[in-house]
Amino acid sequence: MQQRLLEGNVGEQLIKLTIPMIWGVLAITAFNIVDTYFVGQLGTKPLAAMSFTFPVVMTLGSLAMGLGVGTSSVIARAIGEGDRDRVQRLTTDSLTLSLIIVVIFVFLGLITIDPLFTALGAGADVLPWIRSYMQIWYFGMIFLVIPMVGNSAIRASGNTVTPSIIMIVAAGVNIVLDPLLIVGWGGFPRLEIEGAAIATVVSRATTLVAALLVLHYREKMLCFNLPKFQIILASWQKILQIGLPAAATSMITPISMGLITSAIAFYGAEAVAAFGVASRIESFSLIVIMALSASIGPFVGQNWGAKKYHRVHRALNLSYLFCLGWGIMVAAILAPSASWLASLFNSDPQIIQIATRYLWFVPISYAAAGIIFIASSTFNALGKPIPSMIMTVSRMVVLYIPLAYIGSQVFGINGIFAAACIANLVVGIGAYIWNQKTCDAKGATEKTAEEFI
Repeated sequence: MQQRLLEGNVGEQLIKLTIPMIWGVLAITAFNIVDTYFVGQLGTKPLAAMSFTFPVVMTLGSLAMGLGVGTSSVIARAIGEGDRDRVQRLTTDSLTLSLIIVVIFVFLGLITIDPLFTALGAGADVLPWIRSYMQIWYFGMIFLVIPMVGNSAIRASGNTVTPSIIMIVAAGVNIVLDPLLIVGWGGFPRLEIEGAAIATVVSRATTLVAALLVLHYREKMLCFNLPKFQIILASWQKILQIGLPAAATSMITPISMGLITSAIAFYGAEAVAAFGVASRIESFSLIVIMALSASIGPFVGQNWGAKKYHRVHRALNLSYLFCLGWGIMVAAILAPSASWLASLFNSDPQIIQIATRYLWFVPISYAAAGIIFIASSTFNALGKPIPSMIMTVSRMVVLYIPLAYIGSQVFGINGIFAAACIANLVVGIGAYIWNQKTCDAKGATEKTAEEFI
């Protein structure tokens, strides 16, 4: 069993972990942007429908992410401790647990499409488009959840290259299928928004096959012996102790974004479409920070399991400095280019104007948002998911939603965007202080010369 992350220069290892993840996250973000672009060519209502689905899709994606976080946390620490049998047991049991959960959510999703999206503010003119998309997307959930958990297990071993390749291939499949199925290029049937859903499901299916093959044949992290059910339950319990709070934490954001979307819907379908465009641009801008936050978890988990606390402390300091620099740079780039970027997705002047205003306000807080991502990943890797949940609840429920509704009443839609900025800044500062204190408590007794390499 390879303990890849316990020796060597901390900064260099973080770069080696993060660069492959950048390409993987970039690929996934790119296919979301391509989805948005081609659906945007169908008109304002399909684009608004896609924006309405975004919080729900992200909520269920967050469920998968939470299970992946729980899996990665327990596996990385088991690798750091050198327990190979437990690594195989935890990996295998995490996949079976994911399968059971996804079946439940597919059923619940299919029977709640109309009431759920009506509650989110979707009108009768947009609802048929939403229904066409989600009826297909829900059936593809198995291809979303299980590969995400599988890729998390692979990353826990310190291998970020293979998961990134899997993500890139899946994104490539989606990008190729989008124009063929959405607008009917090359003689394919024009399926419009249904085509976007089918392209996503097919691309995710490739990740399912690839992740399982890598886990079994390359990393040898699967086992096929059937233990006593109590052993499986014990594995599920360890994963869910971190995975459930992590999933709940991850789901808070898109659920909250659903409420924000309903507030924005008050300003019309154009405003919702603009919010969707701006959100896609935002996700693209935060790719590097998202990749770093995905990489910091395995590094922290393995080194914490091996009791190398000084390496964890060094990694966090470097990561926070990077978030600060990246956030400042991105905000400076987006401010003058926001209008042009928004126009690439839709030519409606109102959509461009609203998306531009979002990209003037919110990027000011991207550095703080990055610190929140890093701190959350670190707490989860330490097996402490509650601080991450508290930070998310504080940011979304305590600050963002109330400030958005107050701001909307006083300043209109600009007040909603300013609320996002304020919430990120306040919680980002708190996340930095809390995370540093937690790690300093262990690291204070572990000062070595390696800390300054």
